[in-house]
Amino acid sequence: MSDILELRHLSVEFPTRRGTLRALDDVSFSIKAGEIVGVVGESGAGKSMTGAAIIGLLEPPGHVSAGEILLAGRRIDQLSDAQMRLIRGREIGAIFQDPLTSLNPLYTVGHQIAETVTTHLPYTYAQARERAVDLLESTGIPAARQRIDHYPHQFSGGMRQRVVIALALAAEPKLIVADEPTTALDVSIQAQIIELLKKLCREHSAAVMLITHDMGVIAETADRVVVMYAGRVAEIGAVQDVIHEPKHPYTIGLMGSIPNMKKHTERLVQIDGSMPRLNAIPSGCAFNPRCTQRYDKCTIDRPELVTAGASQAACWLFEGATP
Repeated sequence: MSDILELRHLSVEFPTRRGTLRALDDVSFSIKAGEIVGVVGESGAGKSMTGAAIIGLLEPPGHVSAGEILLAGRRIDQLSDAQMRLIRGREIGAIFQDPLTSLNPLYTVGHQIAETVTTHLPYTYAQARERAVDLLESTGIPAARQRIDHYPHQFSGGMRQRVVIALALAAEPKLIVADEPTTALDVSIQAQIIELLKKLCREHSAAVMLITHDMGVIAETADRVVVMYAGRVAEIGAVQDVIHEPKHPYTIGLMGSIPNMKKHTERLVQIDGSMPRLNAIPSGCAFNPRCTQRYDKCTIDRPELVTAGASQAACWLFEGATP
């Protein structure tokens, strides 16, 4: 399978009066057709910023300052706003945390889906409405033919998220960027949305970038996982490898904070401290002030991603040095 999305040494900066803040720093990973890659980390890790850079929705004055974003081999980070508008919807679909930010309250959901279809595909409006019905049915909306003329406020939160997924799939995009798509939903609806994402990924062979802070969602949904910290990639690997045998001390801390249903634990692992602010990212490894295994080199030199068992980790523990 070829790479649908490829990030090569991506950096995003925000110039301010007090200096330039680097929100993403040398981020590299790829997603193949039919693959779901989870991007996980605490708030401020750079997950949503990565998604915004890919979609071309960085808030000014934020901009891609280095590296490349390739979609099916074509570089898209240097395209104009007008060129990106043609790609958004047609080649990249987006699913956001709050469906009401994606849906216009003044138009029926059928009109909004049909408009997306006619904008990007050679369909008449009547054909687009039929496609809208099919999409709503495929995403699990009951009585789709009747509900196509309902407004967003007439749907529950879970049903609205299904409408947004239908909208994201309307023009058969190659890539779907899903930013916390299940966070605002209750657990039973979360499971349905997760199952729906997996089904659509299989049937449409779309590449899915799933941004979340919920490792349970990652474990259920993703094929591979990218762990981010302070705008950098800390670890990349197959989901089962990263969950059961995490290598980076930060990933170990994340996994240790999840209750294990199979064994009794008096106390969960806690990562002391908090994510550094963009204007106060420490030198060397950004995680070093919170790391229990740090040594001198960690505070001076920044580690690169290296092979660590079945995964890759950006940690000096895997460079042959002894703490």
